[in-house]
Amino acid sequence: MESEIIINKTDNVKFMHLCYESGNTSCLMTITPSTIRVFLYMFIGSTVSILTISGNLLVITSVIYFKQLHTPTNYLVLSLAVADLLVGALVLLFNMALSVKSCFYFGDLVCKLRRSFDISLMTTSILNLCCISIDRYYAVCQPLTYRTKINGCVVVIMILVSWSVSALSGFGIVFVGLKHTVCEGRCFIFNIPNSNIIGSVFSFYLPVIIMLIIYLKIFVVAQRQARSIQNATCQSTKSGAAVSKMERKATKTLAIVMGVFLFCWTPFFLSITFNPVANYSVPSPLTETLVWLGWSNSMLNPFVYGFFYSWFRAAFRIIISGKIFNDNFSHSKL
Repeated sequence: MESEIIINKTDNVKFMHLCYESGNTSCLMTITPSTIRVFLYMFIGSTVSILTISGNLLVITSVIYFKQLHTPTNYLVLSLAVADLLVGALVLLFNMALSVKSCFYFGDLVCKLRRSFDISLMTTSILNLCCISIDRYYAVCQPLTYRTKINGCVVVIMILVSWSVSALSGFGIVFVGLKHTVCEGRCFIFNIPNSNIIGSVFSFYLPVIIMLIIYLKIFVVAQRQARSIQNATCQSTKSGAAVSKMERKATKTLAIVMGVFLFCWTPFFLSITFNPVANYSVPSPLTETLVWLGWSNSMLNPFVYGFFYSWFRAAFRIIISGKIFNDNFSHSKL
């Protein structure tokens, strides 16, 4: 978080725009956008929000409607898509308004809700990705016990834990009173010293390290399996090889999903981690750009599914064409 600029009305301040001209102590309006800039923000924000909502709605509809997609892995993908959909419907719209004008006039409660949803949904995404990596580990590294260890009940528990922990972290931190308002008109949350670093370690860096270790283990096992399949000659082994190849392809795709997540969110977390160390020298426009890059991850995930998964592409085509309204395609082979 950047340090706030407090403007006191008794000071001799000229040529500065304040959030509250009539207040005794007001934040400085750091952004005074032109008409073109307002239009650009509205256009980009609306486009990203619409693409995020529509893309993740396609994923949600596909997993729910098509029986072929009713698998433990896809239920976790469904949970991730719901989180991404809420980012597009709630978080992006709030922050688009704040990007147009840096002052926040919606009140303290709305400010807390905005920050709560930011933290909660981001944490939900990374915890869902953690669960997906665990699912892929058992599918590739322990295929004989996969169906017994990763079943519908286990997946439901994973999803409930992910959303519960995320809600506690997001809403708990914001609503327990760890907010210190240093000036009127800004919507920033100031926690205890070094809380940004501690929060980033537990909500981002630690889960990312765990996921990287899991996917590295999967990669090693998959390479070993590939060599075994290459040396196999019997027909029964070829049948098992086809299944193993399918699992490795699914793992590769979901690893790409994680890679996109890291590409989008790592710059933002690095900035808020080193900002206190650098005496809050990271420019506010840069922080704003990095957080929008992070939120764009919610828009990119459906494109990854559609590009790498043939069954998701087939499901998307059926839904977009409107065929599901004319006939029952729920048992179709995708």
